[in-house]
Amino acid sequence: MSKEQILVAAAQIFSQKGYHATSMQDIADAVELKKASLYHHIAKKQDILLILLDRALDLVIQQVSEAIAGEEPAPEKLSLAMRIYVDTLASHGDLSSVLLLEYRSLEPEQYGSHIKRRDRFEGIWRDLIQEGIDAGLYDCPDPALSARTLLGLLNWTIMWYSPQGSLSPIEIADQYADLLLHGLLIR
Repeated sequence: MSKEQILVAAAQIFSQKGYHATSMQDIADAVELKKASLYHHIAKKQDILLILLDRALDLVIQQVSEAIAGEEPAPEKLSLAMRIYVDTLASHGDLSSVLLLEYRSLEPEQYGSHIKRRDRFEGIWRDLIQEGIDAGLYDCPDPALSARTLLGLLNWTIMWYSPQGSLSPIEIADQYADLLLHGLLIR
């Protein structure tokens, strides 16, 4: 049994039951280990949560950062970042669920370091919006609020998205981008 298998199982159980309702015994049972053997790999449930949160943030930071590294105009970059992020959330459902719903379960000493990482990710979106403002393309009085609003929209997708639905993650992101960049008003 590898630590990786334990983490994958833990993400799935946290996603289904929630962090607080999941016991170390649940995780041990999922990977067919005795509870004492599980502690050989991971000291406590809080460590698992922090590893999963860090892994999820590293994944989305990497995916979005790589997607926007080019020289496209700001609206294209923002649309591309939205596509990549929604697709990454959908492709890693259990990990995404842990990232977006379980961070509040961190103990205070770990919460602060996680929030710094999360703020770094939010900063990527704020910078994307600021880039459009600086280019004279966006009328946005508060890029930080706009970034949080956008992330709220994108993050909430995990609550209702279904792979069996009529839209792919890319199609959903494209509709979000159209709404954000063009609004609802007929021009």
